[in-house]
Amino acid sequence: MMTKASNRSHIRIWDLPTRLFHACFASCIAGALITAKIGNAWMDWHVRLGIAALALLSFRIIWGLIGPRYARFSQFMCGPARVWAYITSLSKQAKKTPGHNPLGALSVLAMLLITGIQAITGLFANDDILTQGPFAQFVSDSTSAFMTGLHQLNEKFVFAIIALHLLAILVYTLKGEKLIGPMVHGDVAAQNLVATTVPARDDLQIRLLALSLSLVLACAAWWLIQLAANAGSSFN
Repeated sequence: MMTKASNRSHIRIWDLPTRLFHACFASCIAGALITAKIGNAWMDWHVRLGIAALALLSFRIIWGLIGPRYARFSQFMCGPARVWAYITSLSKQAKKTPGHNPLGALSVLAMLLITGIQAITGLFANDDILTQGPFAQFVSDSTSAFMTGLHQLNEKFVFAIIALHLLAILVYTLKGEKLIGPMVHGDVAAQNLVATTVPARDDLQIRLLALSLSLVLACAAWWLIQLAANAGSSFN
């Protein structure tokens, strides 16, 4: 039976798989951007980290459909009216609804879209020198060149959405709203949430489901990494 917020001091909002995804995804994106800037031999790691990010992105999309309540897209996706209502209520000290707020939801969707474009175009990209994506060998030179150009252009949007994401965290932190802590330990103080809040499932069954999905996606990522390595050998 679900426990209401009034009966507990803290409520589990973010399940462990969602929290692990967040940490791993941020690490892969940061690593991919850094290795791309270093270049040379580090481009092999850029490809690996990009593929890992794509696997994690795939996990998050699937988890957004089958995961616990606050991880699901159906819980936080909303229309313009709800976004505007949230913006006009920012100055009020009302208790929060659990999960992503409407602005946070838009940020999540934008992050998934922009990084998804970056990861997918990277599969077909090549630098004509040392590195190419695993699928570049299966498309024409013009298609690969187009995807490479899109990959390079979209990098600017990746930096922009990361900057906006970090700025939003800073603003909310200065307002006294804790965002980082709950994404680490998963819990939010019940006193800050509406009374009808119920905890997200974070039991063994949920974690085993996430583990099974992760193993399938890890195998797919490993196959892509090996495909990229073989393509790189023949490319060189």
